[in-house]
Amino acid sequence: MESADVEADLVNVLFTEAQIQDKLRELAKEIENDYAGKDILIVGILRGAVMVMADLARALNRHVEMDWMAVSSYGSGTKSSGVVRILKDLDTDITNRHVVVVDEIIDTGLTLSWLISNLASRNPASLEICTLLRKPEASQMDVPVKYVGWEIPNEFVVGYGLDYQERYRNLRDIGTLAPHVYS
Repeated sequence: MESADVEADLVNVLFTEAQIQDKLRELAKEIENDYAGKDILIVGILRGAVMVMADLARALNRHVEMDWMAVSSYGSGTKSSGVVRILKDLDTDITNRHVVVVDEIIDTGLTLSWLISNLASRNPASLEICTLLRKPEASQMDVPVKYVGWEIPNEFVVGYGLDYQERYRNLRDIGTLAPHVYS
């Protein structure tokens, strides 16, 4: 879906599809350099990271294994319940593996902090985080992120995997959602 298809729902486009692809190639190069001569497992966080994970994997000029996790820290509404649940766990044993967790955005950091702690308890050889977007102003937890595409303001963004009520995930760009859509 193109931004023009939903332009009335967006305040602005923050990053175009071309900018996103360029940034993912940059991140892939960093990862390749850091893990030269090592096998890596990239772990995507469902559902939002699907686009980032797929395009990052394609940008890597090497073999890479992929696995997925789904976690939730929400109850029935939009407020966090404070309890993180694993909805889909890894199929791969990560003991002594080099793991890069891939997410589309880091907001408060609460869920990701819990997830990293959980994965670290499984004794990987290394464990790093790659995210396309990070909102420093929204952070409630210090999460060490090695690979960051862009830092953005604390605004409601959609597109390229990011959603509002399961809509806009397939938008090729990333844009700020207009308040009239969610208020």
